[in-house]
Amino acid sequence: MTSLKVLRRRIRSVTSTQQITKAMEMVAAAKLRRAQARAQATRPYAVELTGMLERVAAAARERELADPVLAAGPGAAGGGGVTLLVVVTSDRGLCGGFNTVLFRAVEERLRAAAPGSLQLVVVGRKGRDYAAARGWPVLAAFTDVGADAGVAFARRVTTDVLGRFRGTRERRASGSGSGEVARVELLYTHFLSVMRREVTQEAFLPIGPGGDGPGPAGAFAAAGPSGDVLLEPGLEPILAELLPRFAVARMLAALADSRASEEAARMTAMGAASKNAGELLDALVLARNRLRQTMITREILDIVGGAEALA
Repeated sequence: MTSLKVLRRRIRSVTSTQQITKAMEMVAAAKLRRAQARAQATRPYAVELTGMLERVAAAARERELADPVLAAGPGAAGGGGVTLLVVVTSDRGLCGGFNTVLFRAVEERLRAAAPGSLQLVVVGRKGRDYAAARGWPVLAAFTDVGADAGVAFARRVTTDVLGRFRGTRERRASGSGSGEVARVELLYTHFLSVMRREVTQEAFLPIGPGGDGPGPAGAFAAAGPSGDVLLEPGLEPILAELLPRFAVARMLAALADSRASEEAARMTAMGAASKNAGELLDALVLARNRLRQTMITREILDIVGGAEALA
């Protein structure tokens, strides 16, 4: 039988744990409000920039402007080339199954892909550690996302991805490298509501036919033809400025969505942990009271039995 001392120690331990989980739930709720506002604020800019870029890209294709970002990568239409998958995970744990669902989606992609046809760029310390433990084909890993997943971090990840995508043709011409990046995709957790999140896979590069296009499908289907657009100071300077801005905006929107989903998952997990701790605490207190009652009853019986013996 468990001693009274052990029960009291477990009650103190569970009470302390419950206080911690309640505090973490409140902190996650406060961070969720900021992250949700940030995610909602980034979407309109990304959508508007996507529509603008789609029209400029259409004009570039009409003028046969050569840019690997504006057309399908070599072999993409036929299924060849390497797909670069950017996986957005978290830096910290205690967020329930947030990362587990992402890892399961990546493992399914790896099993379905031909050997060497899928490479990963991992964002987040949890994703980096998990990939290293399982030997995933990781080209780059980015950690220390920060509390707000700011523009500087999004630009750092985007610069690396764009460099790998643009540089594949040069590496192929020089005979170096084992494969060519034909397309880039994003895999992250899309924030729908506090209780609803879903793992989303989106095409990131290239832009246009063969690349499935960026952003929400059909968001600007009603836009006029590219010939109606007057481009000043010119198509190439506009593309040089617009392409990096678009890529950073898309990456920032994905990071903000992932951050809001992470905090929502953490708040839910800590709420469930607090509830479970409360139920366990009730059971321990009941067991302690029963044990104390048993001990008191035994002592009373001993006293009564001794008094009867003396009588």
